[in-house]
Amino acid sequence: MFIFWYRYASNSIMALRDDEEGIGTLELVLIVAVLIALVLVFREEIIGFLKSLMDKVETKSDEVFD
Repeated sequence: MFIFWYRYASNSIMALRDDEEGIGTLELVLIVAVLIALVLVFREEIIGFLKSLMDKVETKSDEVFD
């Protein structure tokens, strides 16, 4: 009986070790972490770019509706 449980546990551990389904999740988490880090580092530049872009949109829309 002990040998049966030992083989069952051994096979289960081997199956868990060889399972690669979590790799996709890990890659996604790493990509998101890198993107968040980039946003935090370049926060001021991104905000400045978006403000200038919105100013341009506002001036162009004023030209169209005048």
